[in-house]
Amino acid sequence: MTLELKCGEVVPGCDGVVDGQTREEVMTAAARHAAEAHGLTEIDAGTEQALLAAIREV
Repeated sequence: MTLELKCGEVVPGCDGVVDGQTREEVMTAAARHAAEAHGLTEIDAGTEQALLAAIREV
């Protein structure tokens, strides 16, 4: 099973997509993407919850 997170579901206009085998892998990739693409060094609790809710099986 592969899990996927489309950043645009949380950050409108972003076409970034990260994936992984576990929710933890996806969140690690999402944090890396947030830093590289959006300049975010920390993800607040509300954004973390939105990211977790946007993870889908593909």
